[in-house]
Amino acid sequence: MSNPAGWIDVHTHLNFLKDQSPEQAIADANAAGVSRFITIGTEPDDLPTVLQIAEKHWPVVGCTLGIHPHEGKVYSDDVHARIEANLNRREVVAVGEIGLDYHYDSSPRDQQQDAFARQLELAHAYKLPIEIHTRDADEDTIQILKQAKAQTGIIHCFTGTMWLAKNALDLGLDISFSGVITFKNAGDLREVVKYVPIDRLHIETDAPFLAPIPMRGKPNVPAYVVHTAQAVAELKGVTLEQLQAATRANARRTFPKLEIN
Repeated sequence: MSNPAGWIDVHTHLNFLKDQSPEQAIADANAAGVSRFITIGTEPDDLPTVLQIAEKHWPVVGCTLGIHPHEGKVYSDDVHARIEANLNRREVVAVGEIGLDYHYDSSPRDQQQDAFARQLELAHAYKLPIEIHTRDADEDTIQILKQAKAQTGIIHCFTGTMWLAKNALDLGLDISFSGVITFKNAGDLREVVKYVPIDRLHIETDAPFLAPIPMRGKPNVPAYVVHTAQAVAELKGVTLEQLQAATRANARRTFPKLEIN
């Protein structure tokens, strides 16, 4: 069981870890001071797995259900119904990972947009927050969000522009930062960290991707969120204790189904 207080990794992929079981990753992260995790659904085949992990480790682990923009081409009425059928489950704390990715264009853009809009409708209908992936698609992401009914949630692993951050905040969304903020070429992103109010930011690993410095080059794990926390605290000019209290409060507000003291 996790400590009642600690860091919250609001976006991780416990089912993608190759060198650790979810149980070992959770135990190692607990030892590093991480007390809560949200493990993320990305495509139809992994939704049962993230549900199983979250159910087994609840309330330490919650999950999201959603179709990543890379998989927009497989979004269908059947997939939509499968997601909807599970949104009332205790351990499902958000809809995600949803959004747009025009960097890789793994799915046609119109299909990405359709999947994004339909999943936003689900989140609104079930009063759930959203976890958004957006890359090289700032304007369309904001436009679709403006057309959707009011949403709460996060832009996860934020790597976008100051314009995107300002517009997301204006729409009521929060911003989540990953280990990318520690990279040498992330100077502009660090300016965004400084800009985002401390009561509107979160931290995450996006494990097993994007390990922060000084762990760069290794597979990322949830325990490494503490390195991102250190970087954010320095950029915001606050103590780690202050940042932890703020991010816990932010997660409690943003993900009300996740049990946070």
